[in-house]
Amino acid sequence: MKNSAKYCSKQISKIKRLYAAGFLFLLFAVAAGLLLGSTTLSLAEIRRAFTDGFDASAGTRIFAYVRLPRTAATLLCGAALAVSGAVIQAVFANRLASPSIIGVNAGAGLAVTLCTALGIYGGWRLSAFAFLGAFGAVALVSLGARKWGASRGTVILIGVALNSLLGAVSDTIVTFCPDVGVMRSDFKIGEFTAVTYPKLLPAAVLIFLTVVVLLTMTNELEVLTLGEDTAKGLGMNTSLLRTLFLLLAALLAGCAVSLAGLLSFVGLIVPHAVRRLAGSKASALLGLCALYGAAFVCLCDTIARTAFAPYEIPVGIIMAFLGAPFFVFILIRGKGGHARD
Repeated sequence: MKNSAKYCSKQISKIKRLYAAGFLFLLFAVAAGLLLGSTTLSLAEIRRAFTDGFDASAGTRIFAYVRLPRTAATLLCGAALAVSGAVIQAVFANRLASPSIIGVNAGAGLAVTLCTALGIYGGWRLSAFAFLGAFGAVALVSLGARKWGASRGTVILIGVALNSLLGAVSDTIVTFCPDVGVMRSDFKIGEFTAVTYPKLLPAAVLIFLTVVVLLTMTNELEVLTLGEDTAKGLGMNTSLLRTLFLLLAALLAGCAVSLAGLLSFVGLIVPHAVRRLAGSKASALLGLCALYGAAFVCLCDTIARTAFAPYEIPVGIIMAFLGAPFFVFILIRGKGGHARD
């Protein structure tokens, strides 16, 4: 009894330290994102933007209309994709499952490509269509896995196949609508150069509300991860809960894709790293994933803007260089993503 209480106390203390370190990491990432770039801004210029107005000087305009919405978008997309990845991994009981791997991002990407072809470039409609595309993809993977009794490894293969299929459909749309292809390249890689306030606002509201809802449902998510029989024994409607969690995860991924395109591996790297440090308890996992995911994407975007200045590379390239080896490492070490940590 005493040993159990002592372990719980140590775990709580560890979680608090991780939150403190996460907030410091986030502050550093935000400061770097706002100050650094092809034009370096000073704190005085940022302060002047709030005292004298956004149009007071070239520096205040860069801060207000470029750096501020872009940094906010990186934070939102990072938190959304990391939390979405953690939820999908819990529902599928597979550490390799993430929005970019099982077709969720590709489904949202197809919807956004279709919207672009129809002349819809932002606002609530774009976020709504991106969500529908993401949820359609995750529903196909989930239904396929349940109908055919697919193993955890097979779920990943189904997702990879779905990624290819949805990507082919998107490319077909681009073939018949060449104007869409102008934006297609950056969208497929993932970047934040086209973020504006009208595009940011609807996605920001949906991401914030969805993350809050998920944080209030951590107990249900934790019970769901105990297994089908255990969850049903505790009186839970597992089918309804599983559908609800996948819907919320798809909403997060869809909003992120509508802002930044097909950012890869965020939903894999961050949940896995946080789980290794904090454990699998959902109440700590989701909050820490939101915190570290936001800081991670913000820092990656800053590196993409400054590493090869005055040239800028899409942030998706940085994430691919980090994520692909990480994915292979988990695959080899975990023998399919479901070995014990």
